[in-house]
Amino acid sequence: MQIEIPDQGGFASALVHLKPGESFVSEAGAMYVASDNVDIDVTTRARSSGGILGGLKRLLASESFFLSTYRTTDGRPGHVGLAPVQMGDVLRVDMDGSVPWLCAGGSYLGSASTIDVDSQFQGFKGFFTGESLSFVRLTGAGPFLVSAFGRIVEVEVEGGLTVDTGHVVAYEETLSYSPGKLGGSWLQSFLAGEGVVLHFTGRGRLLVQSHNSDSFGRRVGSMLSPRS
Repeated sequence: MQIEIPDQGGFASALVHLKPGESFVSEAGAMYVASDNVDIDVTTRARSSGGILGGLKRLLASESFFLSTYRTTDGRPGHVGLAPVQMGDVLRVDMDGSVPWLCAGGSYLGSASTIDVDSQFQGFKGFFTGESLSFVRLTGAGPFLVSAFGRIVEVEVEGGLTVDTGHVVAYEETLSYSPGKLGGSWLQSFLAGEGVVLHFTGRGRLLVQSHNSDSFGRRVGSMLSPRS
């Protein structure tokens, strides 16, 4: 499956080229252009992911309730253009089927139909850290797309790594995290402007975003005039 990301950076998008028989799944509403031979099927599930229940679980992961599936209808190749809501990078990740991935906080943009899309509850970790209560869990083999606010950076974790909350995009399930503080005490951590951080352990790939959309929203919001 050919996927182009023509304008990586602040306003990235993806162009998915579909051969006859291929299909691609995305968040509903992510499509901005498609060839006239592409059929769009909007459902609450992708493959085995739970119908209405699967849609509700994705809502907890800050994802759309609905998913769109794209395929050609006339035996000819086609294409579909996908873009995230917020400004930033789009990255393709290829899965070989050996390790599931977890996507945090609305970063999932789309995936090949050979990948199962489900949600994994994060428990009180998600509530305490300000991350989503559920992450989107991807299993299977094929490409998937993630988006971020700002630049996406891939890190190979071997042992441990500390990441500020609001910067996690996606990670391999061979990694685990726990919330904690940065510095010697909680007071020092909050005075330094860090608050809660995530301590990752294990060995695997981690994608982080350079900017925090929540912090950006609070900064912009404080500059706006009060509503009348």
